[in-house]
Amino acid sequence: HFFPSLSSNYEAQMKSLLRIVRIFCHVFRIGPSSPSNGNDMGYNGNKTPRSQVFKVRKVYDVVRKIDVKEMNFTKHAFINQTSHEQEPLELLWHSLDEWLVLIATELMKNKRDSANITSILLKQKGPDHQDATSMPAFATAGTEGRKELSTDAGESKAYDVSGKQEACADCQDVISMTANRLSAVIQAFYMCCSCQMPQGMTSPRFIEFVCKHDDVLKCFVNRNPKIIFDHFHFLLECPELMSRFMHIIKAQPFKDRCEWFYEHLHAGQPDSDMVHRPVNENDILLVHRDSIFRSSCEVVSKANCAKLKQGIAVRFHGEEGMGQGVVREWFDILSSEIVNPDYALFTQSADGTTFQPNSNSSVNPDHLNYFRFAGQILGLALNHRQLVNIYFTRSFYKHILGIPVNYQDVASIDPEYAKNLQWILDNDISDLGLELTFSVETDVFGAMGEVPLKPGGASILVTQENKAEYVQLVTELRMTRAIQPQINAFLQGFHMFIPPSLIQLFDEYELELLLSGMPEIDVNDWLKNTEYTSGYERGDQVIQWFWDVVEELTQEERVLLLQFVTGSSRVPHGGFAHIMGGSGLQNFTIAAVPYTANLLPTSSTCINMLKLPEYPSKEILKDRLLVALHCGSYGYTMA
Repeated sequence: HFFPSLSSNYEAQMKSLLRIVRIFCHVFRIGPSSPSNGNDMGYNGNKTPRSQVFKVRKVYDVVRKIDVKEMNFTKHAFINQTSHEQEPLELLWHSLDEWLVLIATELMKNKRDSANITSILLKQKGPDHQDATSMPAFATAGTEGRKELSTDAGESKAYDVSGKQEACADCQDVISMTANRLSAVIQAFYMCCSCQMPQGMTSPRFIEFVCKHDDVLKCFVNRNPKIIFDHFHFLLECPELMSRFMHIIKAQPFKDRCEWFYEHLHAGQPDSDMVHRPVNENDILLVHRDSIFRSSCEVVSKANCAKLKQGIAVRFHGEEGMGQGVVREWFDILSSEIVNPDYALFTQSADGTTFQPNSNSSVNPDHLNYFRFAGQILGLALNHRQLVNIYFTRSFYKHILGIPVNYQDVASIDPEYAKNLQWILDNDISDLGLELTFSVETDVFGAMGEVPLKPGGASILVTQENKAEYVQLVTELRMTRAIQPQINAFLQGFHMFIPPSLIQLFDEYELELLLSGMPEIDVNDWLKNTEYTSGYERGDQVIQWFWDVVEELTQEERVLLLQFVTGSSRVPHGGFAHIMGGSGLQNFTIAAVPYTANLLPTSSTCINMLKLPEYPSKEILKDRLLVALHCGSYGYTMA
């Protein structure tokens, strides 16, 4: 109660409040037994009835014991006056509700004077003598003195915000002053509501609360979007509420959303930044290089999903090497195998650069199992920030994100058909005699068959009035219904590692960046983010020759060089500064090696290091480098 209204040291108290609420929620979940058994007592010898766990008196007593210094609580009269049967923290929730109603009132009042409801600048300052304990109070951190507003007549008058309390100093507006602390209390409220609900269900009380204060919460977020990532975690667990804020979330910088994505994706997992985590021999994925797709499918299907989320260790039969470089190569080769025509899973788009699920993939009897495996591989790659060597059509990225397709997406598989749909939309078809109906003919293994777009579609004519519906249904048939089993199987595997609520933070273009990185290699960015060791420096002659050679390489050869050194042929989003090594971010590195005749460059992919001999000429350097790239890009031994 003291925290949202008066505390100046609210940041420390905010952390304490949330930590203590987590403790109580944990106690509530694991301690009491089910009330339906007539014995409302806790497990493990806990004699505290469920109904008593969250009593205000108990909250106050435990807070005093756990955090009396940090919280700096002052005993208020309302605690002594609270009934012994008062529900947990109900007075705090009531106070929170009053605050939000008050702010909503202020927003409505100022909306008459401003088109932007979030620009409520309170330029006036309250009187110094105002009672500090009055409720509610707009107090700010570090504000010790307040001044009165002088009018033209030289008189002082106070600006009344709530009818009881004066506005704050330093021209801060009410939203900026209260948003963070109230958002923290909202987070605590959600935690308390959730711990009393079955797993996976959202508290109706909390949903009602958010709907009631929708305008104020959106105002908080618009003013300070960071609140979403700091306190509004409930959005990821409540699809009903996420839709209300999605337009605000997607307006945030891609980098911020990526950080939020991985923060929640890896929540509760062991520290992923550990450099030396012991690997259990039974958890190593042992695959055959000559049958990498089938052998990987077999071992991944048998592996423990939770362990795969924590980390991946891969070893090729007959090879000693194991580490992040091997893992990156495994993803790189597998992603190419997924679109191998021999498996009939995907077909090339019209431009030949992207892939779409094959509507005739059932020619392969195991196609749905393989689609599920393909989803697992892409989900694992995204989970572990590994890039895949494949690009899909925009429509398939939309399917992964749950975004509806439109007629423009048809162009990726049939540009002429897409133009015809566009023509129908752009022109009046009333008197053209097209005689189109809500059914189309499709080719299945060479046999033509009529498919209705809707029940009774063969007898429904397409008119000027319903042509938009016709175009959308045709699009859905070509791009979704024709491959629905394949999409479902893929998503089943993908969602084993990536929750739908998290992936919807991105659009189809951003998802492509997350999965496949940047398609082009920027040599200047590469040079700028390269380090030198073991005797090399940026100005050395051999280094100058090396970068001259890189400039002369084709795009394909540059990709081979990148794959040779890092194990991956793609650059992460953000460029070479974001290349990952075995223990986190690791720049591309060139190390000096003494030269001997015919010596080839080698690499350590776990640390993204190219071991470049001190060649006597640029010509020899280029020749030896190309031999290494074309003959030694695959295969590992122990360094």
